[in-house]
Amino acid sequence: MADVKARGCWKQYRDAYEEAIQSTANKNAPWYVIPADNKWFTRVAAALAIVTELNDLNLSFPDVDKSKRKELEKVRESL
Repeated sequence: MADVKARGCWKQYRDAYEEAIQSTANKNAPWYVIPADNKWFTRVAAALAIVTELNDLNLSFPDVDKSKRKELEKVRESL
């Protein structure tokens, strides 16, 4: 019966949810609303969002000078 009662508040729940998303999402911290009805789709959509955001960061390996590279080689050998 509690579920039936809560169902009567669905519009208020939905409005609060939408307000929370709109109030907290921004360009640097977006929200992705992904349906969870089908696990395979949920996983694909989540993976796509992650890969897209990582690609947008334009990450690259740092430049390492010759002396640091030699030091790293010694560390690698000792491991």
